[in-house]
Amino acid sequence: MIFCKKHLKCSITFVFLLISSVLVSSSYAQDASRKTATATAAAIPAPVAAPADNKIRNIDGVAVVVNTGFITRREIDDRIAALQKQGTKIPDATEFRKAVLERLIVEKIQLQSAEQEGIRVTNKELEKIIADIAAKNTLSLAEFKNRVVASGMSFERYKENLREDVVLTRFREREVDARIKISDAEVDNFIAERARAIVGQGVAPSSPVPVSSSGPEEINLAQIFIPVDAGAGASAQAEAKKKADALLASTKGDGDFMQIGSAAAKENPKIKFQELGYRTPDRLPQLFYDAVRNIGSGQTAKAVVKSPAGFHILKVLDRRTLVEVAPRQEAPPPEVVLTPPKAIPITQTMSRHILLRTRAGFTDQDAERRLQGFRDQVRTKTTDFADLAKKFSEDGSAANGGELGWMSPGDLVPEFEQAMNRLQIGEVSDPVKSEFGWHLIQVMERREGQLTVEKQRQFARANIRERKYEQAYMDWIRELRDSATVKILNSEDAATSAP
Repeated sequence: MIFCKKHLKCSITFVFLLISSVLVSSSYAQDASRKTATATAAAIPAPVAAPADNKIRNIDGVAVVVNTGFITRREIDDRIAALQKQGTKIPDATEFRKAVLERLIVEKIQLQSAEQEGIRVTNKELEKIIADIAAKNTLSLAEFKNRVVASGMSFERYKENLREDVVLTRFREREVDARIKISDAEVDNFIAERARAIVGQGVAPSSPVPVSSSGPEEINLAQIFIPVDAGAGASAQAEAKKKADALLASTKGDGDFMQIGSAAAKENPKIKFQELGYRTPDRLPQLFYDAVRNIGSGQTAKAVVKSPAGFHILKVLDRRTLVEVAPRQEAPPPEVVLTPPKAIPITQTMSRHILLRTRAGFTDQDAERRLQGFRDQVRTKTTDFADLAKKFSEDGSAANGGELGWMSPGDLVPEFEQAMNRLQIGEVSDPVKSEFGWHLIQVMERREGQLTVEKQRQFARANIRERKYEQAYMDWIRELRDSATVKILNSEDAATSAP
């Protein structure tokens, strides 16, 4: 798989489809948008104890009634056990159980709604998906079945879990995508901003002189974002709020806002920081605009902003007014000409990589140490990079020796691209960590190319959609949750039979 932004959604949904348990985390905006892509060895379930497929359930085992369905205490126990097997840390067992239950409730509501909408996965489709998974893992179907059973799960259970995951993903994609509207004006503005950043265009001396400040205002906003899952308990919310308040306090000194955000993100990769760029108030979330409405350039919002996604620390980097312009007095009024977008000259890079994913029993240190060994072998020319990629890379590009094809600026995730850009042709990087795992990168070739207008528009739409997806997803989930009838009976106690 190519680790670029346009394929970011692809790479994660497939893993989401293949793993029978769903991580309880703040990445709610990702797990719905990750589309079909290459499977990896992570597709095979980790060894977890298999829950018994009880056909008769005692009413005392029902934890929650959701519309016309229910969730049992055993299901909660099974999900927690699976997460523990994946290495999820559980600081507060009670709050964690509540968070798991809330995620199960949301999943149950989505499955019920998908069924009502007629979204189904036929047996034929499911068999093809399983065959593809087995093929991508270089296993025969019989070998793959044996691997699933050896993990402690019946193959029938695995198939049903996979079927539900596919249904959930298709339903989420359809519903959330329909909510995201992107205008041509938004695309044009994005392209113009990016073109200025790439080419470094300036204002020509003969440009018209501003004479009025009656146009709409634009605000250049930056944020540090501490995500919190919608189903997180009170203690998790309080902990995130405490962290946000501490970061807000640190930004009020002489420290650089983005550097503070970068340091916080290094401590906790879930924390994000970004500059949103110049936007008119109607292009900002209302919560953000309300928080910065009355503060000037260089100032930080007085309080942390709480949204359904988590906590935001906001700073106004600059405010400007779009001005009306008039011609110079010595020249006649110039004709207004709208300059269409143009192709942008860029440098493209051909590279290859080896990817190792961290998981239970295989830590960041293990991955980094193994990649350092691979790097030393390549540098001493005792082995070939492509051979190592074919044998060890946990990525769909492994079959091609890790080759990723020609990549343009902005195609790759930032950590990967920054490390790649520092390399000379033929040079091999040190281990690089991204949200996908650990990479070893080698640059094969570079060339001068052009970023076509059509490519720019595709890139712009993908980025604007990514910005809007989080809020659209949360709004959709909230509406589903509010419209459902949920009655919690007894969710605190574990099931009497051990998972």
